Amino acid sequence: MNTLSAILLLFGNLGTTEVIIIFVVILLLFGGKKIPELMHGIGKGVRSFKKGMNEIEDEINTTPAPDNKEKAKELPKEGNK
Repeated sequence: MNTLSAILLLFGNLGTTEVIIIFVVILLLFGGKKIPELMHGIGKGVRSFKKGMNEIEDEINTTPAPDNKEKAKELPKEGNK
C-alpha cells in the first residue's frame, strides 16, 4: 500500500469543512509556534518507523535458508541414543 492510498483511506471521508475544523482545533491546542515543532516530531517518527520496517524487510529477504546438509548435522540420529 503506498502512502497516497493510506492517506485516502484514513481521510477519504473528510470534507473541506471537517479538515478546517480539525486544523483550527490543532491551532488552538498547540498554538502557532508549536505546530512546526509538532510536525517535525511527527516527520521524524514516521521516518524512523519506515527505516525500521525497511531494515526488518531487508533482514528477512537477505537471511539465507539453511542448507539440507546443515539441517542433517543439527538433527540427532535416531540410531545413536
